[in-house]
Amino acid sequence: MAAENRSASSKQKRRRLDPEDREREIIDGAVAFFAEVGFDGGLRDLAKRLGITHQNLFRYFPTKEALIDRVYEEVYLGRWQVEWEVLLADRTIALELRLMQFYRSYLQAIFRYDWVRIFVFAGLKGVGITQRYLELVQARVVEPLARELRAATGLPDTSEVPLLPEETELAWGLHGELFYLAVRRWVYEMKVPDDLDMVVRVAVVKFLSGAPSAMRLLHEGTLRTPAPQPGRRVRPVRRNPR
Repeated sequence: MAAENRSASSKQKRRRLDPEDREREIIDGAVAFFAEVGFDGGLRDLAKRLGITHQNLFRYFPTKEALIDRVYEEVYLGRWQVEWEVLLADRTIALELRLMQFYRSYLQAIFRYDWVRIFVFAGLKGVGITQRYLELVQARVVEPLARELRAATGLPDTSEVPLLPEETELAWGLHGELFYLAVRRWVYEMKVPDDLDMVVRVAVVKFLSGAPSAMRLLHEGTLRTPAPQPGRRVRPVRRNPR
């Protein structure tokens, strides 16, 4: 009887939640749910985990897609900082220092269980979260990074010569390297260095020691694959019979 009274009391407390509090409870629960089980998990399972009815959940988010959109806003757009974009474009600060400051802050924002696992699950399932976020990163981080590297290298401005695809890939290389730390930690459960600031510093120094040279060679055309010479044949490797 005591257990039944506690259960009834718990249900009454849930019914008394304000709509804003209930929506917040659902959003927080959905973030934890999708991070743990991925997007194969259904809304009925989520409602059961939250201790509410499916109909109650439906009142706030009539479709799974609507809830996923809200999760995207919460986890990705909500943690994005416009100050990052301002920092990357500030040429009064040395590029090395800008990149170190940006990636230290960026890793603090994304180095989380929910952020990484939802991102990976969404990519595997074809949910739009991953593509939408990567388009955001390309437009607001990767391409600006490539432009700033171009400027620091002393090559023509992108208003004169548009970015080459290979220049964008150079920038993706640095970004992907640091993002993969979070994947190793939260997807593969591997040990990563405790001092992420030092990892960022090493990655940026390494990037700036090689990327400018590669960018110059791209503009000189010397990195292009040479056309095969006519009449020249590649001899097959012969293996010794056993």
